[in-house]
Parts: sequence; C-alpha cells; structure tokens
Amino acid sequence: MGEPSLLDTSRLALFCSIKCPGELILKLFDLAKELRDKRVPVVSGFHAPMDKECFDILLRGKGPVVWCPARSIDKMRLSSEEKKAVDEGRLLILSPFPAKQRRISAKQAEERNRFVVTLSERVFVAYADPGGKTETLCREVVASGMPLLTFASRHNENLLALGAQGKSGDVGAVEKGPLSVTLNGVKGL
Repeated sequence: MGEPSLLDTSRLALFCSIKCPGELILKLFDLAKELRDKRVPVVSGFHAPMDKECFDILLRGKGPVVWCPARSIDKMRLSSEEKKAVDEGRLLILSPFPAKQRRISAKQAEERNRFVVTLSERVFVAYADPGGKTETLCREVVASGMPLLTFASRHNENLLALGAQGKSGDVGAVEKGPLSVTLNGVKGL
C-alpha cells in the first residue's frame, strides 16, 4: 500500500529495543528530526515505543518512509496522518505476511525485522538490550557485512563490541544519497 518507487532510494533501517535509556531517547529524537528534515528515506517496523515516536516525527516531514508492520496489511486501518502520507506518495506500507496473519507475535516481529534489513542499505540501532532480540539481529547484520551504526554510549558497549560504528556528541549532518550520510560524526550511514 503506497508508493512503490520509494524502494528505488537508498534506505536506512531504524531499530530500538523496547526499553531505552533516557540519555539515548533524547539523541534518538534529535536523529529522527534530522532524518525528517534532511528527507533521508527510513524503513522500520515502528513497533517499539521509541520507534513509534520516531514514526510520528518522520510523518510530520516530507521525506520517504517505509513502514513494515509485523502483521498483514490487508484491511489495515490508517490514521489520518498515515493516509495523508500515503496520498502524498511518501509512505509505503509493506508486509511479508499473508492476509490471515492479522495479529502480531514475537516470531512475526523477528521475521519482520529481518525483512526490514533486507530492504535497507544500512542499519541504525539506537539501543539494543544486551542479550535481547535486537542484539541478535545486530549480530546478523554485522555477519552479513551491512553497515551497523549506533550512538557511542556506555549503554551501547555491546553493539560497539560487535563492530557497530558510533561516535559521541551531537548528531551530525545527514545528507541524502546512497551511503553518503554522516551521522553523529560517522560516515557510511
């Protein structure tokens, strides 16, 4: 549902574990605003609380967004903001699940997250709970050779140890274009 040509652009996957330290919440809000303002194409499931907040921020902009729910999109009801974004050609809603899968499960969320990664050229994880499902996904991303980025923080030592790129300080400039973004001082986003 939405504009299929949004898949013709270089996309950034965005993830965050359900529980996120306050220090990283503020950085994530700043990042979402910058991604929105720079119209960087973002793909995510937008399911965890922080992901949902980022989705709302991104929808208030003009940049492309690909939303991948962990359920079927058949007969899915959209908010007025979501309908507007679809009508404007800046929101694409994709799901790998058949019409009969209308409820979200943990297994489907894991499958959806892998689907999101396959739609992306690079992955940004604001926070992954050590030993959690998001960290497991990060291990898969690193093993695939895809760029994994995060905020440099004591809270993300697990991701940095996996090989994620990160830097402390304010979020830097984010430029459009394939693999040409500098985020938080890190090239390759």
